[in-house]
Amino acid sequence: MNDRQYLHYCRQLLSGFAATLLQRTAALDRAEPLRELARAFDHLSAEDAALYRDGPALVSRLFTTYPDFAPTFPRELLWFFGGDCLHSMPDEEIELFQQLEELRGAAARRGEVLNLRAARANLLKLQ
Repeated sequence: MNDRQYLHYCRQLLSGFAATLLQRTAALDRAEPLRELARAFDHLSAEDAALYRDGPALVSRLFTTYPDFAPTFPRELLWFFGGDCLHSMPDEEIELFQQLEELRGAAARRGEVLNLRAARANLLKLQ
C-alpha cells in the first residue's frame, strides 16, 4: 500500500465515521455543538486542504468534549493524524502502528500492496 492508497484508506475511514456521527446526531437541534462537530467531520472528510490542519483539532475536541463517542473513532485515524492524537493511544498500540507503518513502507518499496488487516492480525497473533 503506497502513500496515496493509504491516504485513500484513511479518508474512507474518516468518511465512514463522519457519516455515522451525522446519522447519530440528525435528531439534535441544528445549533447543538455535537451536531456541529458531526458536520465539521463530514466537511473534513471531503476537504483536501483542511485534512491535516483541522483533523487533529476536531479529534481533540471529540475526545475531550464528547468522550462517549471516542470509542467509535477509528484508531487508525489517531495514528494517521499523529501529534496530540497519539496521546489518546497507549504505548503498546503506538508500537503496533509503528510496526505496521514499517511493513507498509517496506511493501511499498517492493511495489507490493500490504493488506493492513492481515498484517495487524499477524502482529497481534490473531491468525
